[in-house]
Amino acid sequence: MSTERRIPASRLGRISTLGRLAGGIASGLVSEGARQVAQGRRPRFSELLLTPANARRLRDRMSEMRGAAMKVGQLLSMDSGNLLPAEFSEVLKGLREGAHHMPMLQLANVLEDSWGEGWERNFRRFHTSPRAAASIGQVHEAVLKDGAHIAVKIQYPGVKRSIDSDVANVATLLRLFRLLPEDIDIDHILDEARRQLHDEADYLKEAEALKQYSVLLGGDDRFSMPAVLDEMTTSTVLSMSYLTGDPIEAVDQQADAVRNRVATDLLELGIREIFEWGLVQTDPNFANYRYQQDTGVIELLDFGATRRYSEQRQQALRALLAACIDGDDSDVQLAACDVGYLGDEDPSAYRRAITHLLRTATEPARAKQDYDFGGSDIAARVSDIVVDMRLNEKYGRMPPVEILFLHRKLGGVYLLLNRLRAKVPVGALVKAAVN
Repeated sequence: MSTERRIPASRLGRISTLGRLAGGIASGLVSEGARQVAQGRRPRFSELLLTPANARRLRDRMSEMRGAAMKVGQLLSMDSGNLLPAEFSEVLKGLREGAHHMPMLQLANVLEDSWGEGWERNFRRFHTSPRAAASIGQVHEAVLKDGAHIAVKIQYPGVKRSIDSDVANVATLLRLFRLLPEDIDIDHILDEARRQLHDEADYLKEAEALKQYSVLLGGDDRFSMPAVLDEMTTSTVLSMSYLTGDPIEAVDQQADAVRNRVATDLLELGIREIFEWGLVQTDPNFANYRYQQDTGVIELLDFGATRRYSEQRQQALRALLAACIDGDDSDVQLAACDVGYLGDEDPSAYRRAITHLLRTATEPARAKQDYDFGGSDIAARVSDIVVDMRLNEKYGRMPPVEILFLHRKLGGVYLLLNRLRAKVPVGALVKAAVN
């Protein structure tokens, strides 16, 4: 749940927050060490560090800072090969939900900077409590003087100018307290965090992505998207028409036919994004989908994390999926090299493990009948394979970051379809995409 707290906007304020985090972890480490020594134990450093209290400290400070600090936590907690110890990874997943939001005075200052003095005179009503709060900004409901019902996405102050230093400081903290395996080089993930944040911190770019996605969607009346209000949109404030649907989880209470239809529509949309458009909304948060009970229309929200994929990348992914469905292991491994899962010099045991992982993850695409997501345990089996690889394989290769974002997208779709207990003709949908 979102709670009100002033977002640190200055560089000094953000460094101070990280300093409190470092001090808190160090203090917790000393206290836990003293406690275990008093009990006659000689604890290892990792045992002192990997405590629930330290995990909560890391999550809470990243949540308080928002922006780049929170984005690094989100990137590290997504499906990227279990970079963080399980204790920390599990707690960091909370960064995808709850968040702090700005108090009214700070909010008013941000809007005055964007819209000028007297901005409130343009509104009949402006809800000061946000409807949602995320890593970059928060969303408010409002009604204009002419009665138009709108949503206003407002960026936290200081996010843009703090991106580079936040990412560097969080990386230093993670390394200082040995929260990352020594054999993992996350520089490319940190570089991607910077790039992603710079893009997401420009709401004019998000507005363009929203418009482009809407054009690609065309007249598909199964879906609805907000319309951008250009005259009230700046690089730090995005104004859009307000969509009134219910949370997508409400579909869980509908009849089987409705749940299956909605799930099929969502999966087909995801397939079109990846293989037809090359424009993918990569944020898997359930809150980015809503449902109109009376019309059955699915509402699509939040295009800040939209990523573009080249035709070359699309073709490589298409070839990999086709190999996983109909090819032998050598076909899968060749296609996996083109995508970036494997390299020519990778050991044979690692190549076999990646092949097993890819075949398991693509199991729904090989189903001859409707695939039952409600009864599926793929997520658990994939996780078991990854854990086994981490334990038994000294060698490891990090896939390209843009592929990790697809993991994030597809993992989110899977979880939603699992939540809806849906049965979907995955094989037919995929066959149309890869042929």
